[in-house]
Formats: sequence, C-alpha cells, structure tokens
Amino acid sequence: MVDLTDLMDDEVFRAFASYATIIISKMMLMSATTAFYRMTRKVFANPEDCATLGKGENAKKYLRTDDRVERVRRAHLNDLENIVPFLGIGLLYSLSGPDPSTAILHFRVFVGARIYHTIAYLTPLPQPNRALGFLVGYAVTLSMAYRLLKSRLYL
Repeated sequence: MVDLTDLMDDEVFRAFASYATIIISKMMLMSATTAFYRMTRKVFANPEDCATLGKGENAKKYLRTDDRVERVRRAHLNDLENIVPFLGIGLLYSLSGPDPSTAILHFRVFVGARIYHTIAYLTPLPQPNRALGFLVGYAVTLSMAYRLLKSRLYL
C-alpha cells in the first residue's frame, strides 16, 4: 500500500493535484457565474426561485430563459461533461508512473484548452474556436487513456 506522504512526493501526482485544483476551481467559478447572470438578469428556471421577486402571476414573469444565461449554463455543462472524465483518467494516469514531462504537458494542455473553450464560449468567438478548445481537451484525455491502457492495464 502506498503511503500518502510518498504519494505527495511524486512529481506527477503533485502536478495532477495542482492542475485538477485549477480546473475544478474554474468549474466552480462557472457555477457562480451562472448564478450571477440569473440574479442580475432576473431569469430563473424554477418557480420557487422567483418567490422572492413577487407572488402569483407577478413572479411568473421571471420564470423564463435568457440567451446569455443559457450560454453560461451550457459552458458549465460542457465543463462537467469534460472535466469529470479528465479527473478520473488523469488520476489513474498519474498513478501509473508516466514520464513526468509528458504527464505535465498533458495536464497543462488540458487546462489551457478548457480555459480557452470557456473564453470562446462566453465571448463568443466564431467557430472553430470553441470546437478547437473542446477537441484539444478531449484529445488529451483520450491520449492519457490510451497510454494508460497500453502500458499498465490488463486487457
């Protein structure tokens, strides 16, 4: 069994923990950004959320969709769909003893791609900017999965 102090001395695991913290913080920021846009634009998805702004029919006018709120919400959803697989595969990959420079490059490129994707989504930048951010991050996760399956796992 690996001692936790030994794990924290591993350069690849420390790098993974650092970049995972950055990307999780970014994902949490997207949640707060969605809430900010909902509050400032008075756009809510649930009737109980509108209760503080009015009663009955008056509250229903706040129960609607807004293009800007939906754009932020979709960017956050896209983060959830891409960051969670990165965290799982990246953890297994970092524990498999990869070359430190290759592993750190994987982590850096993924974080950069996700930040770029968010900027491209929220600005909005014309396509293929957003697609490029998505595909680069996805390719990094696939690359780690391939390297993990090829080198360490039993098939």
